[in-house]
Amino acid sequence: MKKGLLPTAILSSAIICFVLAGCVTERHEAEVKSVYNVRKFGAVGDGKHLDNPAINKAIEAAAAQGGGTVLVPAGTYLSGSIHLADNIHLLIDSGARILGAPQEMNAYDAEEDFSNTPAYQDGGHTYFHNSLIWGENLTNVSITGNGMIQGNIGIPNAIVDKKGKLKEKKIGLTTADGAEDRIDGFDNFAATNFTPLNPGTNSWPQHLGNKAIALKLCKNVLIRDVTIFRGGHFAILVTGCDNLTVDNVTMDTDRDGIDIDCCRNTMVSNCRINSPNDDGLCPKSTYALGKPVITENLTIVNCQVSGFDVGTLLDGTMKTSNTNHNGRIKFGTESSGGYRNCTVANCTFRNCRGFALEEVDGGIMENIVVNNITMMDVPDYGIYITTGKRNRTPGLTTTSHARNIHFSNIVMDGVGKMSGIQIMGLPELPVEGVRLDNIRLVSKGGGTAEDAAKVPKELGTGYPEPKDGLKTLPAYGVYARHVKGLELANINVSYLNNDLRSPIVCDDVHGLEIDNFKPEVADGVAASKFDNVSDVVIRNSPKLQQPAQ
Repeated sequence: MKKGLLPTAILSSAIICFVLAGCVTERHEAEVKSVYNVRKFGAVGDGKHLDNPAINKAIEAAAAQGGGTVLVPAGTYLSGSIHLADNIHLLIDSGARILGAPQEMNAYDAEEDFSNTPAYQDGGHTYFHNSLIWGENLTNVSITGNGMIQGNIGIPNAIVDKKGKLKEKKIGLTTADGAEDRIDGFDNFAATNFTPLNPGTNSWPQHLGNKAIALKLCKNVLIRDVTIFRGGHFAILVTGCDNLTVDNVTMDTDRDGIDIDCCRNTMVSNCRINSPNDDGLCPKSTYALGKPVITENLTIVNCQVSGFDVGTLLDGTMKTSNTNHNGRIKFGTESSGGYRNCTVANCTFRNCRGFALEEVDGGIMENIVVNNITMMDVPDYGIYITTGKRNRTPGLTTTSHARNIHFSNIVMDGVGKMSGIQIMGLPELPVEGVRLDNIRLVSKGGGTAEDAAKVPKELGTGYPEPKDGLKTLPAYGVYARHVKGLELANINVSYLNNDLRSPIVCDDVHGLEIDNFKPEVADGVAASKFDNVSDVVIRNSPKLQQPAQ
């Protein structure tokens, strides 16, 4: 080999390595360019300076380049409204906290115009822009990271000095109606509105942030790994969204955890939701989009819901001084479009109300499957299926209808006195095609002879919460009324305290099939009561009396 010359193979390898190194460098530079650190846009992260202007600048810069990751590194970022954009990944890193600014900083966007027509949904479902993080008509949006989104409970009510920093001063906020407002950040509930709501006379304070995350009419949405503490009226509100994934999110909050409204193709998985004062995981179908829109193709798996005191899920103490004990999974109440093709599986309920399916605004609830559920310390009831005619839908020509519902492999321990399982349709249109199998229910019991003699009123146009109108039912196990095609298989019901009510009561049920129903029955109490029941088959249930046909 001549001096100074390299073999062709060695030279080629060197060239290839050089080229590859250049490619890796270019790719790394491209990746770095696609990450927009909010600190470089002026965010301070000290919990005192208002940082949402800088965060919004970072989002705008990324959006101008077609999208990218907006990085919120460790620190506390006092914020008002943050505006998402297409193709934006908001990454809230470990140790980072987006802290909702106090209301008096006037840092939240005003409510959008809802036109002059009355609204047929609560005020919280009418407006989206008055939120901490919001987006509308967006595609490809992600909010991820191991950081936290928090309502402003840690800083005393305050005013702002000339430099934009918080200056501590106790201020008693009031709403327009004079009621004392809550002061935990973007959390205001005193102005909850019911139909009809006319924005022209709406008393909501302007620039009031009351949701942690609000998304409307968005596609391809991912929310993953974040923690939301004291999330306001809704920790997460998604309305009219398509292809939504919410995974491994923890919510320890004042009111609703997540509301999935008029959405389709949604997956909620591996979430922990504690919300003692309102519902935990709540599919809805409001009239917020100006028309009935069904919520469909929904899967909820491997989630935990609870009603412990706010904050005690996060600190692990799980205190139970709160008496509301809400926090459940509930379909409804708003149900103008209804629910279709929904599956809930492998979920746990603790210290909260049971599972509720409510269709009361003229929509349809069909093809609902609930499987592998455990409940413990459940006040009021374990399972509640109902249709009603509240009819909060304009120009309504249909009747609320429910059919094809299947609950299986359910364990309920410590269910309140009100009832165990209640299924109630309308006299003119019964719930149709309900099957319950492999159910074990342990009631707290305590029902009296007076309770056993009660005839529950029809739900009618009332609000469909049993504790408000129906209260204690005449059966501690299963109560069914206005049902067509009810199948009960492998059901075991018992109580902790003596109960003088029957384990099962059926009224206006046609097509009743019972197989292996094992009840605990108090002395002198009938194991079953059947009134206006036809086409009955009872097998392997010796304690039950065959009704006269």
